[in-house]
Amino acid sequence: MTDLIIYQKPTCTTCRQAVQLLKDSGKPFTAVNYYEKPFTHSQFKELLRKAGLSAKDALRTKEEIYKKLGLAKKHLSEDELIDLMIKHPDLIQRPLVRKGDKVILARPAEKVKALL
Repeated sequence: MTDLIIYQKPTCTTCRQAVQLLKDSGKPFTAVNYYEKPFTHSQFKELLRKAGLSAKDALRTKEEIYKKLGLAKKHLSEDELIDLMIKHPDLIQRPLVRKGDKVILARPAEKVKALL
């Protein structure tokens, strides 16, 4: 079993690029589609902590759901925002890549090379 995991949306261009870089590296990895296997609150909070990101840092503000929910005008706690991001995964910046205790937001996809 590998400790290199990419949390991704398979239809996302950046995610596909990051997966290809991982494949090209020859290192074993696990790809997790977090739309099919949603994060738990504690799991997502821990990934953010290891990445040094707040929920707001990992929030996709250009998504339609962001506008529909009026998030620009709301003041939500970290935990409320995490719950909302888990409920609406389009709000999560992607891909997140974990290797051991290190997590990065691989945007652009080339950032994944830092974990290889």
